[in-house]
Amino acid sequence: MSYARVLCAALEGVTGHLVRVEAVLANGLPGVLVSGLPDAALNEARERVRAAITNSGETWPQRRITVNLDPADLKKRGSGFDVAVALAILGGTGTLPLVALDGVLVLGELGLDGSVRPVRGVLPMVAAAARHGVTEAIVPLGNAAEAALVPGVRVHAADTLNRVTGFVRGRNALLDPPDVPPPALGPEPDLADVAGQETGRLGIEVAAAGGHHLALFGPPGAGKTMLAQRLPSLLPLLDDAAALEVTALHSVAGVLPPGAPLIRRPPFQAPHHTASVASLVGGGSGLARPGALSLAHRGVLMLDEAPEFSRQALDTLRQPLEDGIVTLGRTRGIVVYPAQVQLVLAANPCPCARPVGDVACTCSPHARRRYIGRISGPLLDRIDIQLQLPQVRAAHLFTDRATREPSRTVAQRVAAARAVAAERWSGLGARCNAEVPGTVLRQRRWRLPDTDTAVLRHRLDTGALSARGHDRVLRVACTELWGTYLSPGQVG
Repeated sequence: MSYARVLCAALEGVTGHLVRVEAVLANGLPGVLVSGLPDAALNEARERVRAAITNSGETWPQRRITVNLDPADLKKRGSGFDVAVALAILGGTGTLPLVALDGVLVLGELGLDGSVRPVRGVLPMVAAAARHGVTEAIVPLGNAAEAALVPGVRVHAADTLNRVTGFVRGRNALLDPPDVPPPALGPEPDLADVAGQETGRLGIEVAAAGGHHLALFGPPGAGKTMLAQRLPSLLPLLDDAAALEVTALHSVAGVLPPGAPLIRRPPFQAPHHTASVASLVGGGSGLARPGALSLAHRGVLMLDEAPEFSRQALDTLRQPLEDGIVTLGRTRGIVVYPAQVQLVLAANPCPCARPVGDVACTCSPHARRRYIGRISGPLLDRIDIQLQLPQVRAAHLFTDRATREPSRTVAQRVAAARAVAAERWSGLGARCNAEVPGTVLRQRRWRLPDTDTAVLRHRLDTGALSARGHDRVLRVACTELWGTYLSPGQVG
């Protein structure tokens, strides 16, 4: 009986776990048994591995082969174990010494011709291995640039199983990760495109500076969508930690842009109003995958024509907006995805979408209330800034674009505001004012004078404002009124 072992990794959500791929070859009826809670794709690896080994010039052992994925109580999914399984089997035959793979992470899917193909989620798997002291990894060539983002891990790229076996035998070297230059940041929608709407422009600047959720109401053509689409252009680029988080999520979802292994721009997601609950918050067969909510992590989630979304889909956002995470339970397990987003809602005033007071509008006041009422009160209670936009006038529409303030200028003010807020709340771990708990804002050090909050207290006492709404107003005040651009020593 022969035994061999190769190090691999599995994913639960965006969390990686080390897996030891063990192979035992024994006398008996030829066949392959895979144990350790494999899914269908992993069970099918038996035939992929057999063909890949044969087409790589190796001999398939005519023995009883048992492959175990340790730990056995962790569910394994996907085809990223193929290369590790093939090497473990060849190591068990005694024809492939695996000394060179001690402490080396091996990932990759095999084609029938022996090619090594990219897989999803390489970044979080390599990061998990690094946390356990692994310093080398062999990954598919198509994932090498992504894996090289993990500090402290030397990454080797492989395009064929034959190249990997040659490396193990000391006959050849593996490939280096491709030198991918940072992608040039292309043009973004510019705030200078928006005509008029000074209130709306101020609203998205305050939202960007404080990380606040935003709701825009107004007639068609008022600029609601244009303003929302330009919010990402005001946000600072992601720092290293946030960029790795966002990149890992996109890697797990299989939507990582080619040629751009590290996402620096805050993501922007704008699902159609027919989107299902699963596509919005995450779902799918087996273990749930991230939805638009998590793919917008550290960025903006825009819901245009918000009342047209299903009530259930909108209300599923309530808890993630509060907690900053989305927890998805399925029969095959529970996964937790990060979901710290800025939510932007845009809505017309009524079903016919005429401006308020337009004689052509046939909607009754009840119909208007019912239409906006599709956005539930508890969801609106979590929206920090709610603006009613007027119709654009001709005098604004035909102004010279060069006279309007561009995103570049506003983004500089936003970056300064965020830097001050990050310094002010550094002890709490908050990056912006919207992340600060209300209990902190109500402390004596940060409390506004009673004369300034008299109306706010009255509305709270009469039930016109909830406790959450009260804290929401304080957060916006912290951004807009407390001198966000002042140093912490100058405030309160």
